[in-house]
Amino acid sequence: MDSGPPPPTSIGPVPPDPGPIESAAPSLLARALAIVAIVLAGGAGGLIGYAVTDLNCGPDGCSNWAAFGAVVGAIMAAVGVAIVAVLTLRAMGEWKSLELQKQLQADREREADTYGKLLARDPDPSEPGNHP
Repeated sequence: MDSGPPPPTSIGPVPPDPGPIESAAPSLLARALAIVAIVLAGGAGGLIGYAVTDLNCGPDGCSNWAAFGAVVGAIMAAVGVAIVAVLTLRAMGEWKSLELQKQLQADREREADTYGKLLARDPDPSEPGNHP
């Protein structure tokens, strides 16, 4: 049941395995710094909210309203900084992804050029007149 030689599987050397693909996600340090910034902004917003509300209260004080102002200020500041942090981390990830795509495209072009030169130098022995 031998139907002849197997068909050729490749036309040249197999390119080396490029290894694992790098993640385009922001680094752990960048994410940790974003969380620290959000927490600090929440604390600062809480202090500002408390101070503004406490100043608007009379000398008798209104601790419930001051606490409410602190909570609202903390939430507003933390949400605002969180939005900026998320947008920044996404931009960093997209920038890194674009750099990786450019590098991969350059590697592919370089490999294609190298394989093209190798194929041009090595004649195909199956063609007539190319036998040693």
